[in-house]
Amino acid sequence: MPPTLASLLRTPALKLTVLAGADRLDATVRWVHTSELDDPAPYLEGGELLLTTGLKLDLRPEALSAYVHRLADAGVVGLGFGTGVVHDAVPPELVSAAAERGLPLIDVPRRTPFIALSKAVSAAVAADQYKAVTAGFEAQRDLTRAALAPDATGALLTRLAAHLGGWAALYDASGAVLNAAPDWAHRRAALLTGELDRLRDRPAPSSAAVAGDDRVELQSLGTGRRPRGFLAVGTEARLDTSARYIVHAAVALLTLSLEQSSTLQDAGQRLGAALLRMLLAGEYEHARTVAGRLYGDLLDAPVRVLVVHGAAFDPELTGEPVLAVRDAGRLTVLAAADGAALSACVRLVSGDDTLVAGLSAAVAAPDAATAFGQAERALAVARRRGMSLVEHDAVGSGSVVPLLADDAVRAFADGLLRPLRDHDATSRGDLVASLRAWLSRHGQWDAAAADLGVHRHTLRYRMRRVEEILGRSLDDPDVRMELWLALKTMP
Repeated sequence: MPPTLASLLRTPALKLTVLAGADRLDATVRWVHTSELDDPAPYLEGGELLLTTGLKLDLRPEALSAYVHRLADAGVVGLGFGTGVVHDAVPPELVSAAAERGLPLIDVPRRTPFIALSKAVSAAVAADQYKAVTAGFEAQRDLTRAALAPDATGALLTRLAAHLGGWAALYDASGAVLNAAPDWAHRRAALLTGELDRLRDRPAPSSAAVAGDDRVELQSLGTGRRPRGFLAVGTEARLDTSARYIVHAAVALLTLSLEQSSTLQDAGQRLGAALLRMLLAGEYEHARTVAGRLYGDLLDAPVRVLVVHGAAFDPELTGEPVLAVRDAGRLTVLAAADGAALSACVRLVSGDDTLVAGLSAAVAAPDAATAFGQAERALAVARRRGMSLVEHDAVGSGSVVPLLADDAVRAFADGLLRPLRDHDATSRGDLVASLRAWLSRHGQWDAAAADLGVHRHTLRYRMRRVEEILGRSLDDPDVRMELWLALKTMP
């Protein structure tokens, strides 16, 4: 432990005696400094034990009081007064001033040279630093062993928290808590996600402190411009030198793990994309051979294909085997038909108005190309209907009429029917209504005429006028189909 005034007083060879401030002897001594100046404050950093023989001291009570206050304000932790050189004893006025301010005052006898105190403090500081370095190396070895365990991240965080006597948590790049130790630290770590924004725009590694019931230090992880993750550690007090060695070791190990994981993940995504392209090209046997057992039973079970349009869609496709490929702002995903990954993607799409998706029916993996076609057609329907997600089964079981809600289709229908509308606006005879009634009755003259309340001969005349105006024959089934769809499209 670092040297304190109390530890110096307990050293028999120094023969020191405390005269004032006995209740503040636990202060850490950072260094020993000797000065005979009336105001040595400009040359101090704080934490020193100041030694003096009182050679130039003004012994007036008010001067000694001012002297003590200057030392205390400068951060001096104690004043050692050498007796038997200039003064046979410590001036009583100095004792009173030190007691009043609460500054420890120590009598240093003539037989104890000032250099003995300097050596004692220097040796203690060096021993404390050596202990910190040794403890840091031992902790680093312990953390390295934990990083090689099956549950590397969890084991490493558990050992880190134990070494610090606090808690530790790991976040991914988005700020989500990946792991924490002990278990209760998950709740504490979740409260700090907003603080991570302070590190996002800084090159990793960077750090920041958060004040609260405990002292939390945040560390960004990674080697590039953008952090790959974050580490948070919480302790009751500031981290000392030894603790910082330990945290830095953990940062290095976690950064290495994240970088390796990222590289492996990128390689896996490229392989998955290549396999999916093989499947969509109908090369199932080649894809099966390349995949081996890397993707479990994915290629042996029913699958579905999801095609999502939207650059912002980038789900975390982990937890179970999936194949995915991004191309021109679209993401194509092949996943187990009843798997959690597919369900998660569907939930994400359904909750985002900027995304549009089509989902195929369940098929065997060799029929992935068929499923892709189904998903693309469902996507086209979703875009026309203004829906986030359309499944292939819904396309087959629904009506074709909603598919006509497209600007191009409406323009075609308007152009086809406009001559009839213009006729009805300037002449007698409602040709549009007559055509609708006749088509709805499948060309049955009596039934259509009855719906219109006119004679069937009148209806026959109107249909001849429709043929003359449009220049098309109503005997042609394609013409009747186009006219009927146009009528269904227009209000």
